[in-house]
Amino acid sequence: MAFPTEPEVVAAFLAAQADAGVKVATIRRRAAAIHFRHASAQVESPTRSMLVAAALKGIRRELGVAPARKAPATALRLVEMVRLCPATLQGVRDRALLLLGFAGAFRRSELVALNVEDLEVLPQGLKVTIRRSKTDQEGAGQVIAIARGEVHCPVAAVQYWLQVAAITMRPALCRVRKSGRVGHEALSDRAVADIVNGYAKRAGFKAEDFSGHSLRAGFLTSAAEAGAGVLKLVEVSRHRSLDTVRSYVRSAELFKDHAGAGLL
Repeated sequence: MAFPTEPEVVAAFLAAQADAGVKVATIRRRAAAIHFRHASAQVESPTRSMLVAAALKGIRRELGVAPARKAPATALRLVEMVRLCPATLQGVRDRALLLLGFAGAFRRSELVALNVEDLEVLPQGLKVTIRRSKTDQEGAGQVIAIARGEVHCPVAAVQYWLQVAAITMRPALCRVRKSGRVGHEALSDRAVADIVNGYAKRAGFKAEDFSGHSLRAGFLTSAAEAGAGVLKLVEVSRHRSLDTVRSYVRSAELFKDHAGAGLL
């Protein structure tokens, strides 16, 4: 793409992206990158033209802007999934990953970045320090609490995994090799998604509806259904936007005190 770029070229590029199946959010980010490149060079940005604005508006109308949400791994679904974790070393790790990922409403990137020194076991539960996250790009750090469970305890699951795997100075969630040995490498984001997909399928759920984000969404959904307010949810999830969290509360309360209840 020539620089500076003409509005007609940018509009055609964005339309081609839409035709190729690229999501609206990604197209908007690419348009923003084009704008930033021009603004940095102190030349007129083609994205300010009416032609490009009309192209973006048409793409949003055609493709829609509602995010394609994955199914939440709610508490009830999660119980079915962790019951299927085998008694192998890999199964012990998977159980710890699923329960911790849910209980801390973790993003995949946060979960795999945890080191042993980021976990502090207390009588009340587990204190977790998140060194860097999507909403903390400067690495100031965030601390959250993981509550103990009565039946499927995430704290006990993590402690047991670290004990049997003899992990003391490495990523908390490591790879387990086919030989059964524990590696020194942290799991990848993709591996977390594959683990969630795999256990969802074994539990009889539609695997393609689940992703690594399902653990985070599952916590928010289940906690909202249990009556947790927005501020309490944010203490764990660390969302910047309260509107995002409110959407989980609204979904949980969809039929609560419904205006049409008892009319028919």
